[in-house]
Amino acid sequence: MTDRVLILGGRGRIGSNVMQDLIAHTQVQITITGRHRTSETAFSPQVQFLTLDLADRDGLRDAIASHNLVIHCAGPFLYRDASVLETCIEMGVNYLDVSDNRAFIHKAFPYHEAAAAAGVTAIINTGVFPGISNSMVRQAVEQLDQPETIHLSYGVAGSGGAGVTVMRTTFLGLTEPFEAWINNQWRQVKPYSDRETVHFPQPYGKVGVYWFDIPETVTLVNSFPVKTVITKFGSIPDIYNHLTWITAHLFPADWLRKPENIEYLSQLSYRMTQFSDRISGIGIAIRAQVTGYQAGKPVTVISTLVHENTAAAAGACTGSIAQFILAGQLSKPGIWSVEQALTTELFEQAMQRRNIQIYSQTTPLT
Repeated sequence: MTDRVLILGGRGRIGSNVMQDLIAHTQVQITITGRHRTSETAFSPQVQFLTLDLADRDGLRDAIASHNLVIHCAGPFLYRDASVLETCIEMGVNYLDVSDNRAFIHKAFPYHEAAAAAGVTAIINTGVFPGISNSMVRQAVEQLDQPETIHLSYGVAGSGGAGVTVMRTTFLGLTEPFEAWINNQWRQVKPYSDRETVHFPQPYGKVGVYWFDIPETVTLVNSFPVKTVITKFGSIPDIYNHLTWITAHLFPADWLRKPENIEYLSQLSYRMTQFSDRISGIGIAIRAQVTGYQAGKPVTVISTLVHENTAAAAGACTGSIAQFILAGQLSKPGIWSVEQALTTELFEQAMQRRNIQIYSQTTPLT
């Protein structure tokens, strides 16, 4: 029987890259959804289009019922509830998403027991960050006897090839302070604060990065016995960092919280990146540094990744996890973050098959 995959938001930048990965690596039948059909949309023989608004609960239920895996790519996830996940659990259909928001994961995790009882494997945050980044941390943690500090840094060139939705997510992340796990306690951190310079592999080199609220800030604390988790993000070119810092620190908070102002900033930024992308590219650099003890001695494990297309990297991770679930290689009923569900062995297989290289180095600390 042919596997059938439903990609909600499959016409967006991330969703379309997930679709392309599945076409390249599987023979599944794919249904992508959008609120409106456009005449210029062209599909491969593996793909069909379904007009669907997620607010149409009956239509959503019917769509899920005819598939055996749902991949939720319709963000921004701050505005999403867990209705898609809940429906998948009710109907016994496995679930993935590319969520990237702390509020959403707090909506999803309470369904863990229900998913486990229904035999539904549901994995959230499966893109690139979160997603590949989580697995890079797990890979590093497993090299240590006692991990203590996780320090994740991201540099994204221009738009990252991910469209205006990611711009909305970035500006929404500037509206409120958030809690970070520092020295075994939760402390409030202001977004886009505490700049530091990180050395990424070429072609990026030195990049300024700042505190940013992403799901790894929470899930890695639950997954590994560490004292501190630091998550920092920066843009390339650096001018965007300075503009974002001004937005986060000098704009009135009440003004920034208004949806219409978030939309204005998002559209303006996206138009700017349409020009700068030609110079900066749309790639991503990830640096995962895990410090701890190995054979009783302090060491640090640093893993790095560079990819020329941020959205394509996200699609590769989500697509690979979907492939493992469909092939029966990954079955873990319940609600899980990537690092809790995907073994390092499977992660390394996925990256190798997709020609994504991760470099790792372990260095003694003195």
